[in-house]
Amino acid sequence: MFAEEGHVRKPLPSPEEISKLPADGGEEFNRLIFEKSPYLLQHARNPVDWWPWSEEAFARAKEEDKPIFLSVGYTTCHWCHVMEHESFEDEEVAEIINERFIPVKVDREERPDIDEVYMQITQAITGGGGWPMTVVMTPEKHAFFAGTYFPKESVAGRPGIKKVATELHNAWVERRQEVEETAVSISEQLGQIMESSPGGDLDGGIFDVAYSHFATTYDPVKGGFGSSPKFPVPPNLMFLLRFHHRTGNGEALEMVEKTLTEMRRGGIYDHVGFGIHRYATDKDWLVPHFEKMLYDQALVTIAFLEAYQVTGKERYARTAREILTYVLRDMTSEEGGFYSAEDADSEGEEGKFYVWSTAEVKEVLGEEDGEFFIETFHLTDEGNFLEEATREKTGTNIPHLKEELLDDAAERVEVLRKKLFEHREKRIHPQKDDKILTDWNGLMIAAFARAAQVLGEEEYKVAAKKAADFTLDKLTDESGRLHKRYRQGEAGLAAHLEDYAFVIWGLLDVYEATFEVKYLEKAIEYQKILDEQFWDEETGGYYTVADDGEKLIVRAKKLYGGAIPSGNAVSIGNLVRLHRMTGTPEYATRGDELVRAFSTEIGERPAIYSMTLTWLTFHMGPSYEIVISGESGEGMIDAVQEEFIPNKVLLHRSEENAAALTKVAPYTETQTSLDGKATAYVCQNFACQVPTTSIDEMLKSLGVSKKEE
Repeated sequence: MFAEEGHVRKPLPSPEEISKLPADGGEEFNRLIFEKSPYLLQHARNPVDWWPWSEEAFARAKEEDKPIFLSVGYTTCHWCHVMEHESFEDEEVAEIINERFIPVKVDREERPDIDEVYMQITQAITGGGGWPMTVVMTPEKHAFFAGTYFPKESVAGRPGIKKVATELHNAWVERRQEVEETAVSISEQLGQIMESSPGGDLDGGIFDVAYSHFATTYDPVKGGFGSSPKFPVPPNLMFLLRFHHRTGNGEALEMVEKTLTEMRRGGIYDHVGFGIHRYATDKDWLVPHFEKMLYDQALVTIAFLEAYQVTGKERYARTAREILTYVLRDMTSEEGGFYSAEDADSEGEEGKFYVWSTAEVKEVLGEEDGEFFIETFHLTDEGNFLEEATREKTGTNIPHLKEELLDDAAERVEVLRKKLFEHREKRIHPQKDDKILTDWNGLMIAAFARAAQVLGEEEYKVAAKKAADFTLDKLTDESGRLHKRYRQGEAGLAAHLEDYAFVIWGLLDVYEATFEVKYLEKAIEYQKILDEQFWDEETGGYYTVADDGEKLIVRAKKLYGGAIPSGNAVSIGNLVRLHRMTGTPEYATRGDELVRAFSTEIGERPAIYSMTLTWLTFHMGPSYEIVISGESGEGMIDAVQEEFIPNKVLLHRSEENAAALTKVAPYTETQTSLDGKATAYVCQNFACQVPTTSIDEMLKSLGVSKKEE
């Protein structure tokens, strides 16, 4: 592994210097040097003659009668780095690949459509998946081989890339007809797998089935679900909070609280600089994979905010604030967009930036404070962080807590944390993936907007608005359609379903944080594009790629989302919110069609679709539509937003915005304030109650009861 060698990349040339290079990159680079993706640029100096995914690459493959060697990964993928160093930087491997294949590199975060299709094939062929993903296909894009990480040489039963590449080349030359028939057959089978089977309507029984699954797999000692590795999976917690809200089931709330508390105490949480790591390799949340992904920060923040709303426990609000502090400090561009990720590795070693020896802690803090920190965060001289290959202790530690800190201790820890953070800032940082992805930005916008509502802090409202305005300005083209990615002043690539769905989610939350109607108007515009360009007219549901997007071997459509929710799941929520906000019946009809498109698979395994279930609780109702009318409605608005009322929409009608709001939500025209006072109009499932100027009466009509102290 390259960790031992301190693998450090040479700086890339300036954009001006790059513009002067020949089309193939010249002697020092390959064609990836002209890309914007930091992941692709990591491979620009490889001796492997990489092409970006392009029609030119496939045309060259046809011209030279070679198969495509496709490698898919992402910037913060540890084993992608390992395979690059072992194989793609190796002249011998590069010669084999360059002579016998047309090598193509894809950043899965920029092209989730490609990743989705070929990951399905990889899983079907191998029974598993992951990244780096390695696929060999015909020039017509039909895959006949798939796998994940391969070492250079065969070892421990895992074939080496030299052997694999040679055997695949021989098969291509000697058994061409068989290979091509197999490849086409795989594509045909994939098309059948990816077809959805519409079913009937669902009922609330699926929530009980999903809850039973979570109750069975829940770890009562350390929280989370299953054993190891453990992932945060915030949609699981968001669903359980709604199940608790819906049924009064106290165990559902206990699962959420225990999981959030243990995550916050564990090594998966960065106790020095804040933010959540990707996942824990162990059941105790102690040893993380250290990369930090923007989507995790967004969704985990929302889970902590909702737990705070339900319980009123300040520690959940504090954790949400800390994560947002990290995002504002380290992951926000000057223009307001949010960067994608930070790597796990620095100086070629995973976790090196984040771990501490006891000697270093004492050196920074002094003997007395050092001992206090060491004892509080359970550091030892031999270390709790193991070397990945040998499993030997490294003498370094991942700080973690085993119990809640008392107020005095917490204040002292905060002083020491700042000193350690300042010291840590002098270390060589992990690489930051500074591309701005539209879909992940949508999630982060939603998180900041929700924080502005729940915590009432102006800083979060400003961040949400700035990022939303950045999206409307820099990530939207002249025709009103979204781009996928922005980097170094340039937006590019066609947007996918998740880009639209997540941005709509974010804009609806920004509207409810600011009540500026333009955000609701833009959400409506983007939803129109989804309905016109992405909808499957035959069996329902939204495709990943628009009608005029690149045609792959199949047109993917999915509900399952993994670490990142699917656009179809989020669209269930967007449609019900748009329907309740605007009163437009077409949104309700489309929402019903969307649920039926996937109802068969939801019914078979509901627990794996926790984001879908989260929004289905809203879709099925009961739900509330709340309009606050009047210039001085802040008190009423704050009273609503402090509470956990997940199945509600909130609009504010003022003199200033009345005309614009009436245009998108005509029913609000007659909802005027009474006697010049802020007035609440509360409707439940479209049955409206008598308008009230009393906050208490409003909350009572919303079914809000006081939290226990």
